[in-house]
Amino acid sequence: MFNDVYDVIVVGAGHAGSEAAAAAANMGSKTLLVTMNLQNIAQMSCNPAMGGIAKGQIVREIDAMGGYSGIVSDSSAIQFKMLNKSKGPAMWSPRVQSDRMRFAEDWRLMLERTPNLDFYQEMVTGLILEHNKVVGVKTSLGISIKSKTVVLTNGTFLNGLIHIGDKNFGGGRAGERAATGITEQLIQIGFDSGRMKTGTPPRVDGRSLDYSKMIEQPGDEIPEKFSFLPITKPLLEQRSCHMTYTSPEVHDLLRDGFDRSPMFNGRIKSVGPRYCPSIEDKINRFADKERHQLFVEPEGWNTVEVYVNGFSTSLPEDVQYKALKSVKGFENVKFFRPGYAIEYDYFPPTQLTHTLETKLVEGLYFAGQINGTTGYEEAASQGLMAGINASLKVQEKDPFTLRRDEAYIGVLIDDLITKGTEEPYRMFTSRAEYRTLLRQDNADFRLTPKAYELGLATVERLKRMEEKQAKSDAFVQFFKDTSVTPEEINPILASKKSASVKQKDKMFKLYARPNITIKDMLKVRAVHDYVESKNLDTEVIEQTEIQVKYAGYIEKEKNNADKLNRLENVKIPSGFDYSKLKSMSMEARQKLSEIRPVSISQASRISGVSPNDVSVLLVYLGR
Repeated sequence: MFNDVYDVIVVGAGHAGSEAAAAAANMGSKTLLVTMNLQNIAQMSCNPAMGGIAKGQIVREIDAMGGYSGIVSDSSAIQFKMLNKSKGPAMWSPRVQSDRMRFAEDWRLMLERTPNLDFYQEMVTGLILEHNKVVGVKTSLGISIKSKTVVLTNGTFLNGLIHIGDKNFGGGRAGERAATGITEQLIQIGFDSGRMKTGTPPRVDGRSLDYSKMIEQPGDEIPEKFSFLPITKPLLEQRSCHMTYTSPEVHDLLRDGFDRSPMFNGRIKSVGPRYCPSIEDKINRFADKERHQLFVEPEGWNTVEVYVNGFSTSLPEDVQYKALKSVKGFENVKFFRPGYAIEYDYFPPTQLTHTLETKLVEGLYFAGQINGTTGYEEAASQGLMAGINASLKVQEKDPFTLRRDEAYIGVLIDDLITKGTEEPYRMFTSRAEYRTLLRQDNADFRLTPKAYELGLATVERLKRMEEKQAKSDAFVQFFKDTSVTPEEINPILASKKSASVKQKDKMFKLYARPNITIKDMLKVRAVHDYVESKNLDTEVIEQTEIQVKYAGYIEKEKNNADKLNRLENVKIPSGFDYSKLKSMSMEARQKLSEIRPVSISQASRISGVSPNDVSVLLVYLGR
């Protein structure tokens, strides 16, 4: 069946695997995507949504890099929201509510239309290795498939164990079996592994809910979209979500089941996600709170299935049911299925390089939850980078990495391989020290030229981005060059309770005032005429406003990034012997020997390495 040697084999077809396969195939590599069930490609295992705080920025970055997540998110969206609009643009984060079934279908159809990509349905049980190099995979039927590189994106399937109350059974997801064999082989080779936990809430019948008792959560009045490409369009109609709350009565009913909870009776020993805790964890950790928000999210355009966001639980099904019936609007609730927790194997990501290739086995890449992350978006971005680098390795080209000042994807990967993680890692804007540079609106400016050089972005996409950038730059320059008279601007300033001017002044200076918006500036005849004559769209106008209002902050962050990037250029020789640096702390020597940073900058970010340790290293390197 498999006589050819593939360039890249991707194991697992979740969000990481799908992006990895698409990237490798689109870069010209002969790629095979192997998964246990081809009907579940890019399945939304948990909530039916893409994006959110920091995650929306990642989806925009994936799209700018030529990935598929943004396009599929747009084509399957039922609601769009730009979160954090009341804050500065560095915090704005796009999010869509998705049609779960359409999302998976659109992903599969896009992958099937991708050249160089083959599919095979079966469990991969092991790797074929030769002299610390991967040369293929073995399947449960005993078939050997040869490949020059392999990307493992196993999600929650590696020795997955599902918990509902005092019951547990093997599985990688509800209704699907766990994957076995790979963990055991990797441990035998010398990899460190651990266990993590995640969970999901009950799915219920929307026909049994009383929405009149809940708070409606509509989408944006003027919805945007994820993809920078014109092939997708903003939504013309949207479906609302709803919000309700738990209560002290609900909490008491949940507590009645704590003695049967696998979280509290010791059955679950692994660590769950800090920022997406189960409902039992919430009422235990935040005992002073009388209520918690629950978001009632439709699973699609036509289905009646509803996702109860905020009620993730592994309590017994009868406890889940009694407690949820006491929530406002859920008095007559009917379950489609109870919530559950799942434990699975992961491999601490400090065992990887920046390309996501393992340090122990050449040509082997890890992406997604196998690296200890949580979330579709975090997984998809790792898959994209692993697929790119596996393809570049086969083509004997230089590897591709992103710095912390270039992308949230760069922050994510650097955090993982430099600091590691002992709990499911989730991206937040607070993790990025250059978040003013890494906005969702400029992901195409930052990354599309790089994607074009890799062969992932078309010349049409590049030209579209360059045209948008040129229009925005020209509009900014227009404000810098053009003056306005007091007679024309003062009435506008007075209406916004802003100080008047006594003489002609440059519009850039006036527009930069915090309370002056583009709507105000459009009342100036010259601005109105410029926008009309140049036919500027909302994307260009929004980009211009950000460049004018945040020019000082953006310049300051660029300068800070440039300073730190000089340390990125100070490379540490491979195989460097840290044990001989006796003036460095023991902890620093151990951590540096284990992680093997490639630069002084990366070394400085390792937990346990102090500024003094970095100074010792710089002195030794003659810097």
